[in-house]
Amino acid sequence: MSKPNIVKDFERVSPELVKKASQFQPAILSDVNGRRGALHGRIKALYPRMKLAGPAITVEVRPGDNLMIHAALAVAKPGDVLVIDGKADQTCALMGTIMMHAVRERGLAGVVLDAAVRDSLDLDELDFPVFSVGTNPNGPTKEVGGRIGHPIACGGVTVNPGDFIIADADGVMCVEREKLESLLDKAAEKVAWEARRIADIKEGKLNPPYLTQALITAGVIKEGETL
Repeated sequence: MSKPNIVKDFERVSPELVKKASQFQPAILSDVNGRRGALHGRIKALYPRMKLAGPAITVEVRPGDNLMIHAALAVAKPGDVLVIDGKADQTCALMGTIMMHAVRERGLAGVVLDAAVRDSLDLDELDFPVFSVGTNPNGPTKEVGGRIGHPIACGGVTVNPGDFIIADADGVMCVEREKLESLLDKAAEKVAWEARRIADIKEGKLNPPYLTQALITAGVIKEGETL
C-alpha cells in the first residue's frame, strides 16, 4: 500500500540529540560523516549570522508553486526545520515575510529552501533563520500538489523526514537520524584535534604531521624524502 501524499507522523531525531549535536559546526559534522551530507553551496544563509538545528520536515513542490509549503506549516511541530525541495528554481519566490512570520509563530527552528525567497529586508529585521538559493520578487502560485514527510532531494542530498539538519554561514548539513548519535564522540574528538593543531601552528609547527606521508602515498615524493 502506498503512503499518502502527506505523512503527518514520523520519527524525528530527539530534542536531546539536537541539543548535543547543535554544539558542533556543520563543517565538523561533515568531516566526521565522511565529508557527506552537505547540501549544495547554492543554498546559503540569507544573512551570515543565521543558524539553525533540528529535525527535518520534508516538502516537495513543483517549481514555482508553494501550496504544499502552506500544508506543511499546518502539520509541522515546534522545533522542526522546514526542508523544501524547490528544484533549485530561482524564477520566483516560494516564501516571504507573511509565511516566515507564520513559521516563527509555530515554533519552527528555521527554513531550508532549494528555491528563492523574497522580502529579504523584512526577513533581515525578522531575524528568523532562512537558507535559500537567493531572492526573487515574483510570487508563487498555489495550485499544484506535492508531498510532505517523504524522502526528498534538496541541494543534491537525500533528506529523510526526521533527519538532523544543521546550518550556519558555511551552509547546510544533513545527518541521517539513525546515524547522528554515533558521530557525536567523533565530532568532539575532531574539535579537540583542531584546537591542538592550531596551538601547534602558533608554536611554529607549521607543516601538518600527515603531510609527508600523504605526499609519499600520492607519489609526489619518495620514501625518505622530505620537504
